[in-house]
Amino acid sequence: MKYIKNIFLLTILAFFVSGCNIYRQIVIPTPYYPNANSGNVQVVTPKQPQEVMGINNQQNNQTNQTQITPIKNGQIRTSNSTVVQRIPFPVDEYATLPKTGEATVSGVIYLQTSGGKKIYGRNTRLYLNPVTSYSTQWYKESYLGGAKMSKVDPRLFNYLKFTTSDENGHFEFVNVPSGSYYLIGVVKCGGECGFVRDRTIRIAKKISVFGNERKEVDLSKTIN
Repeated sequence: MKYIKNIFLLTILAFFVSGCNIYRQIVIPTPYYPNANSGNVQVVTPKQPQEVMGINNQQNNQTNQTQITPIKNGQIRTSNSTVVQRIPFPVDEYATLPKTGEATVSGVIYLQTSGGKKIYGRNTRLYLNPVTSYSTQWYKESYLGGAKMSKVDPRLFNYLKFTTSDENGHFEFVNVPSGSYYLIGVVKCGGECGFVRDRTIRIAKKISVFGNERKEVDLSKTIN
């Protein structure tokens, strides 16, 4: 009887030594590391399988998911959208712009069809936008590139000069400070331009003036 009891005890001991339980499942001990500050043993809970595979890893999720960038005006931009975030408003750059001047910018705004017909911008608003890194981004990305941009910084309006054309599309800006500007206006056109319904076409052109110069400008665009 004593011999049988010893065999049973040796069998139980063999299971523990072999690292298996009575259901023959692998038993992985909880890892532990000494605590350098107290000299005590620090127990570390083993990671769950999904954590080991990176399922709950934040960096891994950011890599696999569509990247979304918030924009100040509430819009969002994904990696494949045409919305462009404006650069920060360059306060120092605008502070160096001259505030008074004696130049005059005048001309006519119109669209021209492929057949040579002119559609004038009647009673339309035009403005001069000083050339800076901020306005140049808009000119390249939006006007030339066709991209939609985030909301403009309201401080820009302190540096714009406005005027309105007459019935024949003629316009004039007076007391313009020396410098370079984007001259911008819009013309509404429908069937005469070959459109099914009325559209508003924006026209922009870079100009420069100096001193008391009087500059004549045709602000126009050809519609194909």
